[in-house]
Amino acid sequence: MLECALFIDGKRRPAASGDWYRVHDPADGTLVGRTAMATAADVDLAVSSAERAASSWANTHPDERARILHRAADLIEERLEDIATVLTREQGKPMADSKKEIAFGIQVLRYYAEEGRRIGGSLRPSARSDVKNVVSYHPVGIVGAIVPWNYPVDLYCWKVGPVLAAGCPIIVKPPHETPFAIDMVVDCLVEAGLPNGVLANLPGTGAEAGHALSEHPGIACISATASIAAGRDIMRRAAVNLKRISLELGGHAPFIVMPDADIEAAAKAAMRRSFSNMGQICITVNRILTHERVHDSFVEALAAETRAIELGRGLDPGVAYGPVTNEAVISRVQSHIDDAVQKGATLILGGNRVTKGHLSKGHFFNPTLLDDTPLDSLPMREETYGPLAALHPCGSIDEMLSISNSLRFGLVAYVYSEDLEAAWALADQLEFGAVGINVSDTSELQAPFGGWKLSGVGRELGIEGLKTFLETKHIKMRVERYGFR
Repeated sequence: MLECALFIDGKRRPAASGDWYRVHDPADGTLVGRTAMATAADVDLAVSSAERAASSWANTHPDERARILHRAADLIEERLEDIATVLTREQGKPMADSKKEIAFGIQVLRYYAEEGRRIGGSLRPSARSDVKNVVSYHPVGIVGAIVPWNYPVDLYCWKVGPVLAAGCPIIVKPPHETPFAIDMVVDCLVEAGLPNGVLANLPGTGAEAGHALSEHPGIACISATASIAAGRDIMRRAAVNLKRISLELGGHAPFIVMPDADIEAAAKAAMRRSFSNMGQICITVNRILTHERVHDSFVEALAAETRAIELGRGLDPGVAYGPVTNEAVISRVQSHIDDAVQKGATLILGGNRVTKGHLSKGHFFNPTLLDDTPLDSLPMREETYGPLAALHPCGSIDEMLSISNSLRFGLVAYVYSEDLEAAWALADQLEFGAVGINVSDTSELQAPFGGWKLSGVGRELGIEGLKTFLETKHIKMRVERYGFR
């Protein structure tokens, strides 16, 4: 049985409360292990430790910080198979997806190791010839980070990489539902030479550890990937101390199929983006808006792709689609299906959990397609966050644009079209932080990631993800003018 203790000031320790949470394998319900559950008292200890380490880490040369991040990335890479196995056991995703997630996390650490070396400044123009303006960048201070359970290792690295590269200590609340793979990454960072106090790992609930991080006066910045409801709560609590915030929140991505789209390519992309990680992704496809001229052919192609999906236990060879992570996902998906069907949607495929055979003990739900889904039904209005894709035919591109922009979400949108000029014109009018044209993944290491509207505040990845954790300083000084012969 695995066990995850808290990590504070370079040491493993139980939670102040003595509470533990038991983690079960989503594929079969077997016990994976237990994790300590952090409290506000544990957050206080972590902040005190970080305060002692902050000045030294801020003054550590960027080359040394880069060396530690690169060495940690090397260690994670060496242990990738073991970490992936643990991630699959606790989260449910297939091994191939676990390995892919961890591999991208490694890239993130290496990227920010190098970007941290390039934190510079500038000499700005002045209105006077005897005045010089110097602009420089400095660590913002102690950062609190909140990581979700859907991509725990990847999103952990999205936060830890730039924060450490910027010279800030970081206190992380990893998800108590999936704490073990992250704990193995913590080992790698410590073995790489990270000083005591610079990193704390405090698994716990949002209501306890998350609230304490958001409210603590010693924490200068909060970076969180969470639901919109959680993001609003974090913002309210952080506002008391005017904390800087970076919030990547919920999405409800439209997938727009233009009349000239490559139907086969679009169907393959829609299937993968709808059901990868069983739809438990903020950039997953929920609502598919098709032009009526190609609607029937697209539905046929998508149904064929979806029928080919075979569910299985993530540790078994060749499995590409596994269970959802917990019962709450199943309950939400079922409620969305029921609401849509009651309002007139047609159930094409799926619509039920697996209740027979060797998968019946796990959280398996059949990939589900709904057609003619009413716009006022739950799948078209709220994030399902599970294996459900809802289709709605549209009479014009203007209608697809209007429907896409009609919700409070604005994280990611997808457009499939053979006419790139038309697709680009549409992308310019979509109110989303990222738009994928003929691609089904908008994440890019060197480009900013984040949402408009209620889907977030701030950006991760790219140089923008590093600047989040830097303060700007302007030094204005008068200099003597000397004459030289």
